[in-house]
Amino acid sequence: MKESPEPCLFCEIAAGRQAASVVSQDELTLAFLDLRQFHPGHTLVIPRAHIPDIREVDVVTAQAVMATVVRIARAVADVFPSDGLTVWHSAGEGANQEVPHLHFHVHPRRVGDDLLRVYPVAPAHPPRAVLEEWASKLQESFRDR
Repeated sequence: MKESPEPCLFCEIAAGRQAASVVSQDELTLAFLDLRQFHPGHTLVIPRAHIPDIREVDVVTAQAVMATVVRIARAVADVFPSDGLTVWHSAGEGANQEVPHLHFHVHPRRVGDDLLRVYPVAPAHPPRAVLEEWASKLQESFRDR
């Protein structure tokens, strides 16, 4: 993801310099309606601090963001009854992150809406030995965090 010469849109919203339909705000987080509403109620939750994505967030901010995500999910489900709910965050260019500021989407879903189809083709099913090797490497990296 290339750095933009423009100020971060979500930082501008958090600072009150750009308009947003705010749902919730506290010292560390802000939740507002996405301008794009595939299904009514699509809400974004962000940290007030500029953090590019989940790989760079500190634990305290991550906890605050996730607590807000949980409360927003309950509110969205209450106000916009649906068949389900998807919560997602895209981290980096390879994941099609559009705004380089950590944000979670809370999106009401309908059966058959095909929104956010997970696999474009059938995924691989590696042998258990390969999965165990990967798990071991992840465990080691996890300990170092």
